Amino acid sequence: MEEKDPTNQQLAQQLFDANPRFRLLYEEHHLLEKELQKLDQKAHLTPDEELERRKVQKLKLAGKDEMEHIIAQYSL
Repeated sequence: MEEKDPTNQQLAQQLFDANPRFRLLYEEHHLLEKELQKLDQKAHLTPDEELERRKVQKLKLAGKDEMEHIIAQYSL
């Protein structure tokens, strides 16, 4: 887990192990990050690639927001 706060990191690890939705979101987030890195390595993006890059960024952010929401529910 990549959380900076040790408490959140522990909780994220517990959720990863016990919560299938959280695990799926985390794995998707990781795959989307790899896809973004691959696109960012290109010197120039075609219009279709730029559109794909924006789509990937939005999906990645939405997944991160949902993971943070799940963490916040368990932190209470």
